[in-house]
Amino acid sequence: MIELNQLRCFVAVAEELHFGRAAKRLFMTQPPLSRQIQLLEHALGARLLERTNRHVSLTASGKTFLRDAKLILEFTGQAQETVKRVEKGEIGRLTLGFTAVSGYWQIPQIIALAAKELPEITLVMKEMVSSAQLQALAARTLDIGFVRQPVALFPLAYHCVLREPLCVALPASSALTAKPRIRLRDFAGQPFIMYSASEGKYFYDCIAGLFAQANVVPHYVQHCSQTHTILGLVRAGVGMAIVPESARQLAFPGIEFRPLSHPDAFAEIHMAWRQDGETPALLAFRQMVTAHSAAQNIPAPRRKPRAQKSA
Repeated sequence: MIELNQLRCFVAVAEELHFGRAAKRLFMTQPPLSRQIQLLEHALGARLLERTNRHVSLTASGKTFLRDAKLILEFTGQAQETVKRVEKGEIGRLTLGFTAVSGYWQIPQIIALAAKELPEITLVMKEMVSSAQLQALAARTLDIGFVRQPVALFPLAYHCVLREPLCVALPASSALTAKPRIRLRDFAGQPFIMYSASEGKYFYDCIAGLFAQANVVPHYVQHCSQTHTILGLVRAGVGMAIVPESARQLAFPGIEFRPLSHPDAFAEIHMAWRQDGETPALLAFRQMVTAHSAAQNIPAPRRKPRAQKSA
């Protein structure tokens, strides 16, 4: 059985070609050094060194083995360093889920930040609706998700990383573009493009709730699941819409955006992860995102997670 300490002893003697200097280099005395070389030669069944009272030289086998011994020690050192870095969360691989709208601006910001602060953590991105992300987290096919509505589902935990205003998207030809801010009552009877109640449930619930509070009934002309489709219809003059502020990043021509005058007109993004079995890479990534959201002055969430019985 060859031991790493035997290899270190051999390499030191082979490079110094002097047992005294090699022993001093390894902070040991000559007798145990000689013993380690003898054990190594016995294990290999070959003589590695020629020694006399005044001279040490490498045999042909020793010259060949020196190269391999150095490679083994180098690889071992690299492996040890890699394990240490994995434990520190500096190296790893994470599968990250995100919603389509968050991919317009927020998620690219986070990915760019991770490339700078955690360059050796590989991020695999998957665009998924929030409900699919929660299912993937429960099934352990997703490491971390960015969802709209938190659900009280053990063992998932959440942290609000963004609260963005909802704004109004208007066709450039709309008379409402003359107003600096739009109120909910301005939508009464107006052609309105709404999110789908099933595929765009989060925004549907938010917007429908705002209309219900204000006792306003717009004229719903279309229901769509994706924000970019809604904006396409707005640009075509089909109607107006309420969308998250980040939708401005799509820069559709022919659309005017205005603030929506209502204190509860906002949308949230929550980082979601499993509390059990958290890896060092996940912890490092989560701490980075949490620090970033704190620097953005994200307030505590107003809404509590919806309860769900099963995992």
